[in-house]
Amino acid sequence: MSDIQTIMTSKLQNEVAFTIPALGGIPVAESVLVSWILMALIMAAVFLTTRKLKPDHPGRVQAAVEAAVGFLNRFSRENIGVHWRSFAPWLGTVAVYIACANLSGILGLVPPTKDLSVTAALALTSVFLIYGSSFRFLGLRGGLHKFAEPMPLLLPINVMEIAIRPLSLCMRLFGNVLGAFVIMELIKALVPVVVPVAFSLYFDIFDGIIQTIVFVFLTALFTGEALEGAT
Repeated sequence: MSDIQTIMTSKLQNEVAFTIPALGGIPVAESVLVSWILMALIMAAVFLTTRKLKPDHPGRVQAAVEAAVGFLNRFSRENIGVHWRSFAPWLGTVAVYIACANLSGILGLVPPTKDLSVTAALALTSVFLIYGSSFRFLGLRGGLHKFAEPMPLLLPINVMEIAIRPLSLCMRLFGNVLGAFVIMELIKALVPVVVPVAFSLYFDIFDGIIQTIVFVFLTALFTGEALEGAT
């Protein structure tokens, strides 16, 4: 039991992958290194799938990509409204990154979303997007007025949501990914052969995709609420 506890303790730590020999040494965490690897793979995949587009005779890969983009555009339009074009690329990029990060455990990598700093950064970008878009499309007065809707009595609660929303997005993603990671590591330690594969289908794939959908959906929903009434 103590061996399993030692293994789990080491697995839960966000270890330093390497140190950049500059300014006295800049440590690069394992989650950052895996994020760099995933971003490089995503950029390579985007380049390979878009370098020879054929509008008249699309292949299977191009058709699949166009279907995904079409779904993303419809999703953004339905949840955000008239200004959806400004947000669809960002939502798509975040969805691809979180999905790849959550599924990276299948490749033997440590999911970056297991690191609280990564999920916190994602949540903060969502909050800047939500409230920044409100002031951009509604103006300073309209953006401030949103905090007094639907009645001035709710002003304190609406102000509190500035902190509650990123905390909710962050901890939901972090907690689920960390929980799935811990369970999979325990299963691998106790039953290292065959059994982990079946559980991986749920904890690594199904749960990872579900958490991606939830994060992107809530971000789009909150953005749509912030832009309600914008023309």
